[in-house]
Amino acid sequence: MTHYAEVIGHPISHSKSPLIHNFWLHQLGLANDYRAHAVLPDDLERYFAERAADAAWRGCNITIPHKIAALDFVADPGDVRSSIGAINTVFRNDAGALVATNTDVGGFYGPIADVPIVGETAIVIGAGGAARAVLFALAQADIGEVVLVARNSLKAAGLLAHFGLKGKVIGFDARLPDAALLVNASPLGMVGQEALEIDLSPLPEHAIVYDLVYAPIETPLLKAARDLDLETVDGLEMLVGQAAIAFELFFGVAPPEENADALRALLLK
Repeated sequence: MTHYAEVIGHPISHSKSPLIHNFWLHQLGLANDYRAHAVLPDDLERYFAERAADAAWRGCNITIPHKIAALDFVADPGDVRSSIGAINTVFRNDAGALVATNTDVGGFYGPIADVPIVGETAIVIGAGGAARAVLFALAQADIGEVVLVARNSLKAAGLLAHFGLKGKVIGFDARLPDAALLVNASPLGMVGQEALEIDLSPLPEHAIVYDLVYAPIETPLLKAARDLDLETVDGLEMLVGQAAIAFELFFGVAPPEENADALRALLLK
């Protein structure tokens, strides 16, 4: 039987996940497939019911706006709901159950694993599902303080409390504090979304600016950071990192590490 996995969300046409997974499948000579599938919020329950009955389906990655809502329709043996509170991957386990997990955490943290952020201040923009993965990772990395930039201050303050993080919430019009790391975990700046307008000049010269948006790759935020000679991390690094973890869950084999440059070149076309 030929198996397949997919990425779901709405919108979904911007997703580069099919390029990544099918590149790896081709490299490994596997006859499986990976697809993009648009799912409206009201159709999420029906989607998982239909896929549960499809033996060829191995799982899905999940993007906006389903990272929290999908938890209601799949098994959660690792209690991701209580820890991170959002998922980005569902896979079929050996018993046939649809199981929730979050590979965003590992995908996000990989590119900054060697950066000394223990006890430092981080700025995180956004308070949605992606922000939850970022905050969980920062808490595990013993960040000193998190300044959360969000429109809904009550929701954002609740996230800081949930992850046991010291910090505060500020609005988009507030001056940024001194920080070692700034992460855009919102969809702002993504194709089809509002622009992210924020003044990076208060950041110190050693700060890293990390944008999870990958469509476009060169976001205005990253361009502004480079204009200030700040180190940057683009959304492709997290996207490929989280995809590698999910790929092994879907297809039972780790993706090949060689040809990483060819994959990046493909994604940049």
